Amino acid sequence: MTYEQKKPKGAGKSSFDLIDSDILKDMLPVTPGSVVLDLACGKGVYSMFLSEIVGDAGLIYAVDLWEEGLQLLDKEIEEKNISNILPMLNNAAKAIEIDDYSVDVCLMATVLHDFEEMNKSGAVLKQVKTILKPGGHLAVIEFKKIDGPPGPPKKIRLSEDETEKLVTGYGFRKVRTVDIGDYNYLMLLQNEKIPGTRCGGVCF
Repeated sequence: MTYEQKKPKGAGKSSFDLIDSDILKDMLPVTPGSVVLDLACGKGVYSMFLSEIVGDAGLIYAVDLWEEGLQLLDKEIEEKNISNILPMLNNAAKAIEIDDYSVDVCLMATVLHDFEEMNKSGAVLKQVKTILKPGGHLAVIEFKKIDGPPGPPKKIRLSEDETEKLVTGYGFRKVRTVDIGDYNYLMLLQNEKIPGTRCGGVCF
């Protein structure tokens, strides 16, 4: 199998340059000390941005199946002496090796449509729900359902309604949606408490 065959769908592309990072910072409930999962992080452009927000007391799990992208992120981390980003080579549709109920915010930046096209979005969202703390947040950035470029073909894009219907089906509640640039929107959702418990499944 050649490298190109192993390269995950969408690998190497980042939407960060298309979005308004000030809106992203204002919208995400990320503060110094937060634990964040950057799921399907690619080369870690969003992880680097979030690293500055969470500070030394926080942690960014940068998870991807694209080994070369994580190697590039590793190199940047080393060059800049960054200690709060942990690159992880994981297949998000199979197993994300992070403790249950340990993450404050999960960011999925322009990757949900890829998981949906591969019929893997359900498996991914189930894991995200378990990894997030009860009441934690999932932030989904997607391309508006308009003709490109930039972005994927219109036929595989997810409209705001499609994203909401998909994600809320796995126990999330939509908080709000905002335009985050000419081509993208950001939907913030909250992990609802686990049914049958008084404390969201994590009792002390």
